[in-house]
Amino acid sequence: MNLASTAFREGDLIPAKHTCDGKNVSPHLRWDLVPQGTKSLALIVDDPDAPSGTFVHWVVYHIPPSVTELQEGVSPVDVMSNGAMQGRNGFGKIGYGGPCPPSGTHRYFFRLYALNAQVELHAEATRHDLDAAMKSKIIAQAELMGTYARQARH
Repeated sequence: MNLASTAFREGDLIPAKHTCDGKNVSPHLRWDLVPQGTKSLALIVDDPDAPSGTFVHWVVYHIPPSVTELQEGVSPVDVMSNGAMQGRNGFGKIGYGGPCPPSGTHRYFFRLYALNAQVELHAEATRHDLDAAMKSKIIAQAELMGTYARQARH
């Protein structure tokens, strides 16, 4: 599978629009080459460089395998119009919470998983819940990494 964004390329800076320094809206994401036999897709966005350990910025699951993109600015609702569900991020909120590193440049990993079965999860699940539910169901994975450092305040 391939995962890409119209907002930034692999290894590039994530535009401020998609962070706490901007509008804090999710970036457009698109993917292809979903394997045959995929019953569901899941997306996890995290920051492994956070001072307190990996910080979760977005959890999406129950994405139908026919879906090939998420538009920019996904609403913070637990059930999306395409049937996908959004979990609780590290900020304690539903949906996307953009990069907001306390200091330095951090890496943000967008990981898309193709699953051979639906995960049995309620709305507002956490990344921990999703990790446990996906165990032994992952048949493919794609990754996109962007970076961000807070803008200097004057």
